[in-house]
Amino acid sequence: MDYEKIDLKGFSMEKQLAMSTAFPTLLRKVYVWMTLALVITGVAAYGVATSPGLMMTIATNKILLWGLLIAELALVFGVSAAINRLSLTTATLMFVLYSVINGVTLSFLFAIYTASSIANVFLITAGTFAAMAVLGYVTKTDLSSLGKILMMALIGMIIATLVNVFFVKSSGFDLIISYVGVLIFVGLTAYDSQKIKNMLMTAEDAGEGYQKLALLGALTLYLDFINLFIYLLRILGKRE
Repeated sequence: MDYEKIDLKGFSMEKQLAMSTAFPTLLRKVYVWMTLALVITGVAAYGVATSPGLMMTIATNKILLWGLLIAELALVFGVSAAINRLSLTTATLMFVLYSVINGVTLSFLFAIYTASSIANVFLITAGTFAAMAVLGYVTKTDLSSLGKILMMALIGMIIATLVNVFFVKSSGFDLIISYVGVLIFVGLTAYDSQKIKNMLMTAEDAGEGYQKLALLGALTLYLDFINLFIYLLRILGKRE
């Protein structure tokens, strides 16, 4: 079927879904990749957290710690900006590497919060994420305008966080930022879920080009989940 000759706006959502035989495969890949990335991050975080020597090495070596943080940013921006130029294999390996490095940096959460509270907050995060992802998928309301507002709010929150870290240094303000962060990433989960669905549902095939878009979608949802988890942990987590 030649999708270029079809005006998809004239069809219902169900009809559009039926017209894209590749859609179920691609959407499944999004959530499989996201889940695998979360598993990799969790294993890496626990592995480092249970190795006191490795934890001490990272904590006391500022060059190494900053190198890990810079590598994370470079990998995220690299995959996002160059997804069209990268092969699927290269993009996937970069995603896996990012998941590992992110796990290493998140391992310090085990030194701050109890293991039981981390597990409980993870379950809360998973439930909240699933609910908002389903909402974003099934709602007929266009969330594009909400997405723009949330992105502006995210930028504002990042600026506020930096100001608090380097200047204000207020625990109360930090808690407020955490609540704002939860609201932002709850909304972004629904928005990104809808955006990914709309992006993939008219895919003509499940070839490498569309699979790279699915991988990018997986990275986006992975980031939503991780950030939602961190902000919920800052609110609900019990410290050691």
